[in-house]
Amino acid sequence: MENPEFESIVPVEQMDELIRLFGVFDENLKVIEAETNAHIASDADNIRITGAEEAVTTATAVIEKLLELIRKGEAVDRGRIRYAIDLAREGNADLILELADDVVAFTSKGKQIKCKTLGQKKYVKALKKHTVVFGVGPAGTGKTYLAVAMAVLAYKNKEVSRIILTRPAVEAGEKLGFLPGDLQNKVDPYLRPLYDALYEFLGAENFKILSERGVIEVAPLAYMRGRTLNDAYIILDEAQNCTIEQMKMFLTRFGEGSRVVVTGDITQIDLPQDKKSGLINAMHVLADVEGIAMIKLTSRDVVRHEMVQRIVNAYEQAAARAAERRREEREQGSNN
Repeated sequence: MENPEFESIVPVEQMDELIRLFGVFDENLKVIEAETNAHIASDADNIRITGAEEAVTTATAVIEKLLELIRKGEAVDRGRIRYAIDLAREGNADLILELADDVVAFTSKGKQIKCKTLGQKKYVKALKKHTVVFGVGPAGTGKTYLAVAMAVLAYKNKEVSRIILTRPAVEAGEKLGFLPGDLQNKVDPYLRPLYDALYEFLGAENFKILSERGVIEVAPLAYMRGRTLNDAYIILDEAQNCTIEQMKMFLTRFGEGSRVVVTGDITQIDLPQDKKSGLINAMHVLADVEGIAMIKLTSRDVVRHEMVQRIVNAYEQAAARAAERRREEREQGSNN
């Protein structure tokens, strides 16, 4: 006996809503159908969803919430659709709308910056509340970008008097000595992502003025030694490439009125094999320290091209398989 087919009707207020929901050449519609296994058709007034009960329930919840987002003036893309489907499958479809409410910051061109995932929202909430925040997760989750956004906001609100961004200049395949120019020229490539984020929020001209006044400093981590940094918003990026000693040095540099953000991806450590990551060590040592927030972002929080999320997932799965093989080999060795 075949499973019965279920049907759901979602009303549409304007034809423009359908166009924005389904996307160019129905690319969004194809994603919803492929991810939910529901069949979706429409006319000028309604969207008709048919298929198995679970497929129809999920697709209906996603479409209803996405239409509400569109009516709030939000853009809908494939990344957002897949995230909405994940939430709907978990029974958390209502949480989709939470991401439309809060504007984190504005770029220099007036573009609104909002959290795109619940993980990002939790991260921003921690940045607002805590003195020290660790933001750990894979590439593309917005760790550095959102930290810079909050740093610029804190400066504009006169909560701090300067912004300091730093990275460990660890050689990942290329050698510093072979790069042209003086020391600053040699380390600038490592700091490029920090410059890019600052340019977006301040504009190139304003960034130049604030840098010349010493309000903004972008420097390699080695420059932090021996300094006490008061009344500053300090961001340590790529912290997985800090040694334990460097991390301790950095975390004991900030003074009164300062805020500290440490970001990193523990799956991309470029340290020599005999060196332990200061980020991993700090996450264990400081896990229960009052005033410190540890926010762990995952592949679900990746907001770059959808292929980035797939790549991150593939590496995570490969790492899990490798760990399982090592565990089995240890067990076999102990049994022999």
